[in-house]
Amino acid sequence: MPVQTSPRPTSLDSDPYRASAAIPSQGGRAGRRASGGRKRTKRKDPLWARLTVVFGAVLMMTSGVAIVGSKALISQATGNIAQRNLLGGAGKSEAEGGANLDGPIDMLLLGVDARERWAADDVRSDSIIVLHIPASHDQAYLISIPRDTEAQIPAFKKSGFRGGTDKINAAFQAGARNGGGWEGGAQLMAETIKNMTGVSFDGAAIINFGGFKNVIDTLGTVRICVSHEVKSHHMSVVDGKQMWNADAKKTGRPMTPVVYKKGCREMDGLQALDYSRQRYGLPNSDYDRQQNQQQLIKAMARKATDKGMLTNPVKINQLIRAAGKAFILDTGGVPVADLVFTMRGVTANELTMLRTNGGTFNGNANNREALNQQTLDMFQAIKEDKLAEFVYANPNVLSTRK
Repeated sequence: MPVQTSPRPTSLDSDPYRASAAIPSQGGRAGRRASGGRKRTKRKDPLWARLTVVFGAVLMMTSGVAIVGSKALISQATGNIAQRNLLGGAGKSEAEGGANLDGPIDMLLLGVDARERWAADDVRSDSIIVLHIPASHDQAYLISIPRDTEAQIPAFKKSGFRGGTDKINAAFQAGARNGGGWEGGAQLMAETIKNMTGVSFDGAAIINFGGFKNVIDTLGTVRICVSHEVKSHHMSVVDGKQMWNADAKKTGRPMTPVVYKKGCREMDGLQALDYSRQRYGLPNSDYDRQQNQQQLIKAMARKATDKGMLTNPVKINQLIRAAGKAFILDTGGVPVADLVFTMRGVTANELTMLRTNGGTFNGNANNREALNQQTLDMFQAIKEDKLAEFVYANPNVLSTRK
C-alpha cells in the first residue's frame, strides 16, 4: 500500500529553501547496542576518520596535509554535530565486519529538503547516496539511488508504519512519523535499502539541503561545471538581484528566471545549492540531478583541498561549526573529535562518482522507477568489496561530470 503523505505545497516556486539549517530536536542518541547488539571497536586506520563525516562539509575537509590544531579545538567545534543512531537494524553485523572497520566501509548519506512551514515529520529524503570505501582504503565511491525507485518499505514499529510499496524516498517520511523523527526516518530508509540491495552500513549522515549554503559560503565558492544549460525552477533575478521566486513575486517587479549556462564557473552557496537541485529541463531529469549533487560534494572537497583548509585551526572550527548546524551523524560510537583530528591523505580526486541505471529512467512492469540488473550487480559488488573490478568491466556506470 502506498505511503500516505500529509498535505503540503506542491509548487516549487514557494521559496523552497527558506529553512533553518538546524536539525529538528529529538531525543538523545539511542545506543547501537540497544538496537543491534553489536559492539564497536575504535578504528585504527585513519580512513574511517577521513570519510565518516563525508556528506558535504566533512568530506570536503580532506587534504594531503596534517591537521594543525589540538583535539580540544576539534572537540569544541564538533560539539555542534548531533549524533544519533541512524541505522537501526541495517548496521553491519560482526560477521559482516561491523565490529572491525579495518575492512570495507559503507556509509548511507541522506539529503532532506526541510522547510520551516512543513511539519518535522513531513519530510522525504530527496538525495540518497551510498559511499563505499574498499578494504584497500585507497578509493571512495559515491552511488546515488534514484529517489523515485519503487521499493518495498518494511513495517516500522517506532512510527507505527505497517509496511507497503512506494517510492523509496517515502521511506524516510514513513519512519519519521508519530515521533519517529529524522532518526526513525533514516533507520527505515537504511533498512529499505538493505532489503533492496543487500548492503549493510557502518554509519550514516543526514543533511538539510539548506545547510549546504552555510558550508559553501564558509569555503567562499565552489567550482561547478554545468553540462547542460538549465533554467532554474526556483529562483529569478529582480533588478539584478538573484532571489527565490516567492520573494521575487512579492516585489511586484519584472522577474527573469536564473539560467545556468554550459561551462565551468565559481558558484556561491546560493547558486551551487540551486543548481544542484534542478531536474526540470535536463535531458535525464533526476539522473542528471544526481550527478550534479555528487559533483557538488566533490567540488566542496576539492576546494577545501586546494585552499589547505586543514592547516588553519580557525577555518577548521568554522567549517565544522557550519556542518554541525546542518547534520545528524552516526559514527558507530567513534568520537567525532578523534575522527576529524586524524583526517588526512584523501583528496577530492579520489572520489569516483557512479551512476545507477546507466544514468536514465528504467521502468518496471508498473512503469515505476526500478533498479536494473546492472545496478543490482553493482550493489552486489559493493557487498563483496569488488566494486573496482565491476567498474572496470562496466565503464558506463562512471559519471559524466567532471
